[in-house]
Amino acid sequence: MSDKVPRRGGREARRNARLTHRDGMLPTLKRKLPLVEPLSAEQIERIDNASMHILENVGVVFRDPQAIADWQSAGADIRDGDRVHLDRGLVRELITTIPANITLHARDPQKTVDLGGNHSIFVPMTGAPYLRDLNDIRRAPTLDDLANFHKLSQMLPSMHSSAHHIVEPMDHAISHRHLRITHSSMLHSDKTFMGMTTSPKNAEDVLDMCTILFGDDEYLENHCVVTGNCNGNSPLVWDEVMLGAMRAFNRRNQPVLCSPFVLGGANTPASTAPAVAQLNAEALSALAYTQVIRKGCPAIYGHYLSTVNMSSGAPMAGTPEISLMNFMIGQMARHYNVPWRTSNTLGGAKTFDAQAGYESASTLMAVILSGANYIWHSAGWNEAGMHCSIAKFLVDAEQCAMAYRMAEGVRWDDFDEALASVSDIGPGGHYLGHAHTLANFERAFFMPKLFDNNSIEQWAADGSAEVTERSLVQARKMLNEYEAPALDPAIEEALLDYINRREQEIPAADALNNTH
Repeated sequence: MSDKVPRRGGREARRNARLTHRDGMLPTLKRKLPLVEPLSAEQIERIDNASMHILENVGVVFRDPQAIADWQSAGADIRDGDRVHLDRGLVRELITTIPANITLHARDPQKTVDLGGNHSIFVPMTGAPYLRDLNDIRRAPTLDDLANFHKLSQMLPSMHSSAHHIVEPMDHAISHRHLRITHSSMLHSDKTFMGMTTSPKNAEDVLDMCTILFGDDEYLENHCVVTGNCNGNSPLVWDEVMLGAMRAFNRRNQPVLCSPFVLGGANTPASTAPAVAQLNAEALSALAYTQVIRKGCPAIYGHYLSTVNMSSGAPMAGTPEISLMNFMIGQMARHYNVPWRTSNTLGGAKTFDAQAGYESASTLMAVILSGANYIWHSAGWNEAGMHCSIAKFLVDAEQCAMAYRMAEGVRWDDFDEALASVSDIGPGGHYLGHAHTLANFERAFFMPKLFDNNSIEQWAADGSAEVTERSLVQARKMLNEYEAPALDPAIEEALLDYINRREQEIPAADALNNTH
């Protein structure tokens, strides 16, 4: 058998592909590298049996009357009012109806992406109550700051989504923020995005705005256009707010990330494999419930992973156990044939320093080799998620582009052409001026723009700028060059009308916004 791969279009085709990648969004990542899979078949079965034992004998609390009624109709065993005991046969039957692959349709059809199987996407971080701004000052964010992050997300090729509240816009009432956040995601980017799930009604508002953006409810009925995230309260609790938001998304055929919130050693056993068994049970209970809500609705096996410093109680990032859990969870998700989400480039450092870089690099490498499909928190996360750094946002995105290139695997399309250059050059020559080099140097080896590889003399002559300063200079340049993607004025007017109406209906002082 030969490793030779037929050429596809030759030099001009490769040049066009290179230009597309440089100037636009990278397409869905199609991973070709082997995965790290530490679990044997027997160990997968052991985790599965342990999780099913938890579901059958310990049970999961669903603090939501509607969910309890739904589970009763599905044949679950309800005890103590809200503790749901799930037979493993019922769980297996339900999760088999979850689609193995999801297509997320973007406002720009050219930026539609796929996830599941060997398809992966990168999504920026969300949820930071602070930012480190263009001057690297830590402060409270505004809606304008959020807009800048959405603009950068639009321009960074490795980011496949504009997410939602990358930072919290503190200059807007809590009860109105979901409207402005969603509008910013839609206005400043034409990539796919996330929807707020901070209450059932907030989720419905997001979906109503999606209906306006994409034309009608029928489009949403047949196309996934937005993802929501529903966090569990580990250990073994799902609450009314998250379950109500889950129902809002699922009833309109939109996927949610079913995400246990793991602080290893604090809300899970202080041991890696048992922690995964508990997390797996929690995720399966939510995944099964999505199919009780609507059979065949897309759903994503989710989690947030952190381990706890057992001397201080602080969450940690980049630890070996987090990597091991990612490898294991990837195997479990593939065992159930469902797409799965993980978190990426996480840092606990307070500034964009070496600690932040090491933590993020460790996580990124493990995530790529774990086979994750929905790779969230891929840019900006630092201080355990308390702030999003603009400098780190850009460097993380470039690191994701490098990981993307690695995960594509070895290219063979120019093998014969490149090998011929060896005969042309011969012993003692160099390849810098050869025709193959000139045609391929941009794609041959990834050249980071934000790292400096010059001599120390050249670096000093250029101002001795370190990576934070270089990244902030690049961010200012990008924001100055940003061009908003075209949006039909009638759609923009309809979105603003909806926001204005809802802001009049929702009291600005209603911080929880669960009843309107």
